[in-house]
Amino acid sequence: MSEPLPVFANGFFIVQENGVFNEMILFEYYDPGGYYVSVLSDQNRLDEELETLSRNMQFYLDLEKVLVNGSESPPTVLNVSIGFRGDTRRPYILFVVTFKGNLVKGLNTYENYYEEEVAEYDYEVVWVFPSKARVVEADLGVPYKVEAGGRVLRFNVRKGTRIRGFEKILFEID
Repeated sequence: MSEPLPVFANGFFIVQENGVFNEMILFEYYDPGGYYVSVLSDQNRLDEELETLSRNMQFYLDLEKVLVNGSESPPTVLNVSIGFRGDTRRPYILFVVTFKGNLVKGLNTYENYYEEEVAEYDYEVVWVFPSKARVVEADLGVPYKVEAGGRVLRFNVRKGTRIRGFEKILFEID
């Protein structure tokens, strides 16, 4: 049975006024060998796979250093699920991750330090900030757009792009 191949990913960050950051990471695969169909057909295998996926993601999150306003805010895997996009050869894995920082009125800073790498597939990241917030500046290593009056920040990374291992977003809260 051939390994599923990653083809695309989305990262959605929802920032709440109380300082909770909810992150949904959706990985899409091409799976002609039916690995995930076989996993989902057996509850014990599914439970093991979900536990392994959660543990592996947490391992990588633990290697990152996330700072909100200079204080460490370690991300935690809250949930993981597996499904299909209309075809059993197109599975996805969805991770729900959360972390908390102390936000203040005025300028706030999110920073993430992680291992430098080369993107193995295309991905898109979307940040949504609270209604009283707006993005002031970002340092992501790739071009980005700020939309919806400053509340939405989005960027795309193409396969083969060198990711330098650092992100910083400055946002203001009224």
